[in-house]
Amino acid sequence: MIHVDGVFVDNAYTLEGSFLHEHTDTPGVENRAGVRIVRALPLYSRKLGLSGKADIVEFHRQPDGSEVPLPVDYKRGPRRKWENDDAQLCAQAICLEEMLGVSVPKGAIFHAASKRRREVSFDSALRTVTLETIDKIRSMLDSGKVPPPVPDKRCEGCSIKKICMPEIVSAPERILEAGRNLFNTETKDA
Repeated sequence: MIHVDGVFVDNAYTLEGSFLHEHTDTPGVENRAGVRIVRALPLYSRKLGLSGKADIVEFHRQPDGSEVPLPVDYKRGPRRKWENDDAQLCAQAICLEEMLGVSVPKGAIFHAASKRRREVSFDSALRTVTLETIDKIRSMLDSGKVPPPVPDKRCEGCSIKKICMPEIVSAPERILEAGRNLFNTETKDA
């Protein structure tokens, strides 16, 4: 809805996420024992037509002097696994691989609420899901049509739930019934 319909509304969760990203969104580099940490690294894949920005990429120095990148994405909530978070991180790895010509076997998601990382392996199954998702999103953007919402636990706390209205839109029979009864002045007997 953000990219097709131009709809976005902040709420407490999106604002908290924005505050969390203030540090990671400020470009910078720091060095720690054997690790170069780059914040707000621009990413792209010409092959897939992607561009974006990694919250953090850690470059881990190897004994031979080479560096292995490890993308780290920040999420505001507690440690949990969401396929879309993993696919987003995998897309960052795919961009890094194309940009740097190196393999990126894993990344991490830092969950701010629990202050814990969750490692994500970029196996063939996740890479397939990521590439399929990129194709589906591109098709959606090209069509200009947002798919109907699927009401589930992800809707709770969503900043655009009142605009999206997943409970209503996912039940077209309720809309038709409401339309049929809109001007019905008869009252039902109790």
